[in-house]
Amino acid sequence: MTTPNTRTLRLLTANIQAGSSTRRYSDYVTRSWSHALPAGRKRSSLDAIAQLARGHDIVGLQEADPGSLRSGFTNQTHYLAERAGFNYWSHQPNRRMGGVASSANGLLSKLEPVEVQDHALPGRIGGRGVLLAKFGEGNEGLLVAVAHLSLGTNSRMSQLAFIGELLSDHPNAVLMGDFNCLADRPEMQALYQKTTLQPPGCAVPTFPSWRPDRAIDHILLSSNLQQRSAEAVPAAYSDHLALAMEIEVPAHVVR
Repeated sequence: MTTPNTRTLRLLTANIQAGSSTRRYSDYVTRSWSHALPAGRKRSSLDAIAQLARGHDIVGLQEADPGSLRSGFTNQTHYLAERAGFNYWSHQPNRRMGGVASSANGLLSKLEPVEVQDHALPGRIGGRGVLLAKFGEGNEGLLVAVAHLSLGTNSRMSQLAFIGELLSDHPNAVLMGDFNCLADRPEMQALYQKTTLQPPGCAVPTFPSWRPDRAIDHILLSSNLQQRSAEAVPAAYSDHLALAMEIEVPAHVVR
């Protein structure tokens, strides 16, 4: 129950696959054109994601196109911010394939951040990043990080160690995104050891969206923050389900 000393926030993380549709494994081959061309139902997919996002306070996006051919040169994070009624948004382009396709982390917020940073993540292949937004003053404020980690274990290990260093001095932190691994994998230990982030209380499968059996999308909370609920919800036509979570934070960490 929310008390005068706490505040409830509704969080959402979603790998939106740039609005492309995937409903079975064979679609990765038969519909591969949708990852390079603006055709398909991308706009209606974005509108459905905007409807979902509207009910949340802070939303982290992965695989949001920042404005290339496949999105019709639409910055999808900006589009979602306008359609869903978010006053504050930021994005971090981190992978470009010529002018045909690009990918970005994105942040939508109804709270005004006092600072936004983006950092490139280490890895054998470049093009991954973490987007940080700070709310409230000093290290006691709320820090929200959005990341999309690599498929390879060794790269993830170095990326999680890097993120751990970024978050180590922040007792009120949230890390959300597509981790491409389960929360109890060995490479996750560096994160738990360097920060006060806690493993999730229960696994919520989010991948693949048509038959979810892998919990690879996460919202991790510092020990000062309390989870009230968590559920997987459809993110339109993406191959991932979105993860929604309601949390309680100390009232003094956000204004």
